[in-house]
Amino acid sequence: MGASARTIVIVGGVAGGASAAARARRCNDAARIILFERDEYVSFANCGLPYYIGGEITDRNKLLVATPEKFRTWFNVEVHTRCEVTGIDRAGRTVTVVDRNTGATFEQSYDRLILAPGATPIVPKLAGVDAANVLSLRNLRDTDRIKALVSRGDVRRAVVVGAGFIGLEMVEMLRRLDKRVALVELQPQVLPALDREMAHLVETELAAHGVELHLGAGLEAVVTAGDRATAVELTGGVRIDADVVILGIGVRPNTALAQSIGLALGATGGIAVNEHMQTDDPVIYAVGDAAEYRHAVADLNMRIPLAGPANRAGRVAGEHAATDAGPAMAPVMGTAIVRAFGVTAAVTGCNGRCIASMGCATRSVWAPASSHASYYPGAESMMMKLTYDEATGRVLGAQIVGGEGVDKRIDVLATAIRFGATVDDLTTLDLAYAPPFGSAKDPVHLLGFIAQNDRRGFDHFIAPDASRDAAAQLVDVRTDEEWNAGHLDGAVHIPLIELRARLGELDRARPVVTYCKGGQRSYYATRILRQHGFADARTLAAGWTMQQHVPGGG
Repeated sequence: MGASARTIVIVGGVAGGASAAARARRCNDAARIILFERDEYVSFANCGLPYYIGGEITDRNKLLVATPEKFRTWFNVEVHTRCEVTGIDRAGRTVTVVDRNTGATFEQSYDRLILAPGATPIVPKLAGVDAANVLSLRNLRDTDRIKALVSRGDVRRAVVVGAGFIGLEMVEMLRRLDKRVALVELQPQVLPALDREMAHLVETELAAHGVELHLGAGLEAVVTAGDRATAVELTGGVRIDADVVILGIGVRPNTALAQSIGLALGATGGIAVNEHMQTDDPVIYAVGDAAEYRHAVADLNMRIPLAGPANRAGRVAGEHAATDAGPAMAPVMGTAIVRAFGVTAAVTGCNGRCIASMGCATRSVWAPASSHASYYPGAESMMMKLTYDEATGRVLGAQIVGGEGVDKRIDVLATAIRFGATVDDLTTLDLAYAPPFGSAKDPVHLLGFIAQNDRRGFDHFIAPDASRDAAAQLVDVRTDEEWNAGHLDGAVHIPLIELRARLGELDRARPVVTYCKGGQRSYYATRILRQHGFADARTLAAGWTMQQHVPGGG
């Protein structure tokens, strides 16, 4: 049978399955394409759900990306909602489908099969989690239930369990609805995708907006009265009253169907696929949250449950299923971004924990920067961190927390990582500049310059959270006003403009660590010292600013 006449069956819609269906049709107008979705909606804006609950998105219909009618009229794709594929016969190339609308069971043959079953929210097996007001957010049905509940006047106290991206979005929206919110996270920080000191910047913002943080605390039980939760109990005996509990602990890939027919799983529990999203049965593909992708930096296959990779994987699988050809799925970096009140947090590539597992020697640099030229009104600050391979200079990961402009810089850095850029390459990027939009030395350039200096040994850095040599002379080079407002214990104060005249106050035989507000003046100071006989002079990376966000700092 030629490719044009084949039947393509897709199990699951939303990002991966819907993208696969549309791409398959664009590549093969003669194929029969059938999509089975077990829920009511075939394609919806999953990432927009929290913002509809919080009222930032007011029209629910805007969340419906594509309807069955649109798939039929635009793409000639047969969509069957509330129809669940419960079995697959690989030898006979058929799927068994249960129509939840009628209760009927039937079989459908396929020439190519694309699995996009998604993932299911993790719900711990604890007492009380089945209470009516303990909810997870995964689809529009969940959204409607949560929105109806939090719209009630007697629902005033909310507990969100899990401080990942969805958890933080729900926290912000619940506070927007004027709810008292407690955030519970098993890890000792919010946003485990970030390194600890960067996450603390987000924690400070959450606390400033009245969010009660319980970090390093696990959920032990849900206290109920009848069928409703009234409180949660955490490890350590902490009890928090609650009118609603939102579980955002994470998701588990829906791989039961794949496992039932013997398809291989990868090391992280997702369905194993090749570069064309084919499983170990070449006529069966897998995409979305249930599949694994190759990580561009770690060079490992792993689950990365994000909408971007799911859409791109669907496109790859749809074309290959329709034509037996097409481009390969590119490695992914796990690039992600989230807003938490007045700050934006973004990450791409590997964080510190990921890099530690790779076993290569790396270094990190930090840089405070402004969203655009500081003299132009409205500039907002950001803190950036970049990690690179010490041997090659290749950029391995980046994290940014701040105001306006975070999204632009993380996308530039994600692109750089995708194409194997080094820290030297970052310094040469030709980026757009005008005062309302950026600086002649963009924040991305600054990261490159600092990392380049670090790699060349032109500057020597002490990480913000590193233990400082007790024998070192700690020199604060800020102004008198800044010093009087607060300084590090044990520091001596020599403003930068006085340093050359006061070099005699320092011992050239002892190490020196300089710091300022963010790192620029202390870098200048370190250069002065090293050229005046101070062989071991180093800069405290990101200075006083980051010392407020590391254990024991400030």
